[in-house]
Amino acid sequence: MVEEYEVQELLDKLEELINFGDIEDIKEAFSEFPTAHVVDYLLTKSETEIISILNLMEHEVAGRIFSYFNTDKQYDLSKIIDRRTFSDIFTYMYSDARADLFQILSKEEQIELLPFLDKKTREDVIVLSAYPPETAGGIMSTDFATILIHMTCQQALAKIRHDAPSQKMIYYIYVVNDNMEMLGIITIKDLIMSDPKDIVKELYNDHFVYADVNDDREDVAGQIEKHDLVAIPVLNSLKQLVGIVSHEEAIDIIRAEHTEDMEKFMGIVPSIDEQGYLETTTISHFKRRVAWLVILAGVGLISGVIIQYYQGVLEHLIILALYMPMMTATGGNMGSQAATVVIRAIALDQIQDTDWIKILLKELRISFLLSFCVGGLVFLKIVIFSSQPLPQGLSHIYIGSIIGAAIAIQVISSAIIGAGLPLLVRRLGGDPAVAASPAITTTVDITGLLIYFSIASNAISI
Repeated sequence: MVEEYEVQELLDKLEELINFGDIEDIKEAFSEFPTAHVVDYLLTKSETEIISILNLMEHEVAGRIFSYFNTDKQYDLSKIIDRRTFSDIFTYMYSDARADLFQILSKEEQIELLPFLDKKTREDVIVLSAYPPETAGGIMSTDFATILIHMTCQQALAKIRHDAPSQKMIYYIYVVNDNMEMLGIITIKDLIMSDPKDIVKELYNDHFVYADVNDDREDVAGQIEKHDLVAIPVLNSLKQLVGIVSHEEAIDIIRAEHTEDMEKFMGIVPSIDEQGYLETTTISHFKRRVAWLVILAGVGLISGVIIQYYQGVLEHLIILALYMPMMTATGGNMGSQAATVVIRAIALDQIQDTDWIKILLKELRISFLLSFCVGGLVFLKIVIFSSQPLPQGLSHIYIGSIIGAAIAIQVISSAIIGAGLPLLVRRLGGDPAVAASPAITTTVDITGLLIYFSIASNAISI
């Protein structure tokens, strides 16, 4: 693990080399320094300075580092780098990052770039760019090595050297036949440790997990996570190996999906780009938040109508107003808790649509126990500590029982709403995360006020 002060030392050394160092020393430093730190260093520079520094690197190193920039930064830099230099960097980018960048270029820019690329790179980028970005094909890489099943270990190692996959993708070697149909996998360790004359057919493992080229990228990431894979092979309809998705890509997908779910959970329209909080404009933030906020605020006006309807009850029994904030807060918290555990269970495939009765019954039992805790707390507070004057004929024990019971029922109803809304949205084909915190809080506020005042008015006969 590299400590923060060690990182700063590396960056200071890099700065010194660029300012005063020999070209060969600079090239060696960029080759040896951790890529992530070099990228962080470059991002502190202007675009002109970044290009000047990239020109000092070997094309292979520049391509690797360029791959770590987000696509917006890559695109901005591509417009000011001369076409020949950019094509060299582009050639050595990771194949999946290269395809992502190619997709955001305009048709004219793509046509201008293609003649500068070698045949292999040109074919590769065109094929990868043809797949929708939300599929396995859209995120896969061609950074892998294949060997034929009838090869000897010596021949297989020679082919791997020729294919020259990157070091991080050389652990798994994919065994195919002459038609590129995938038959199994073998590790580089097995090939090295075996006799050079051994046949691959006698060594490979034909039990493997794979993804279809049209599978949803989130499902592919889930497969990698579930089976703890370094990479998963991607096959087409003919079972031919066309690419792989690495665990690094899976982490990025899972992080992006979690961010999207969190934004939906809080009533924010997910962003289509990867810009950070400070880089996103005020207007963009406004557009992403305004829809849900205004809609739910409009629905929340119903709460005011309910309070106005029961105005006589409040005037007759002021103590009810003191516990309204607790009632709404408790209901919102309970609903959000239930929604969170259900949405997480859905995301992890722990529950199915057919389990909805079991889920609601489970939440009913849980909320019943919790309602005793909250209702009992309110009852004790009113009986022991409340000094609020009451109308003639009413005691604090009776009022405490009424308010405690109303809040207890609110806890139970909030749990059912919190668990039920995501299940209902999923059943209708929507994203369960949409029916989350803001929507549930507003809904339980309205139902809670109805429960609260209905019980109070009937019990006190107002």
